Amino acid sequence: MSSMAVSSVSAVGFKGGLGSSFKGGEDYAMLAKSVPNVVRVGKAVRAQPVMKNVNEGKGLFAPLVVVTRQIVGKKRFNQLRGKAIALHSQVINEFCKAIGADGKQRQGLIRLAKKNGERLGFLA
Repeated sequence: MSSMAVSSVSAVGFKGGLGSSFKGGEDYAMLAKSVPNVVRVGKAVRAQPVMKNVNEGKGLFAPLVVVTRQIVGKKRFNQLRGKAIALHSQVINEFCKAIGADGKQRQGLIRLAKKNGERLGFLA
């Protein structure tokens, strides 16, 4: 260790008050004034999650879907996909009306159509 006088805080504890635990003759009042009353801590910056399609590359039609998305662009592709899904839901609704299925059965058919679309690669 160096022969210079070094100020330190006792690691043993604060017996006799905070002022007696300092070595080297600093004035406690001066030290207290030099320490800020409030320490500001910035908000933690959280990285945005990357949305990745879990179905990409899976299913019979996945390669066709991926190529189509690359050709027409993501925005236009999502618009077309939304229209196709809405049209398919209308067909399911009309089918359910024709056979007299209730709302629960209709929702079950829509969920089944989504699962089948995932398996076939339409949602890639």
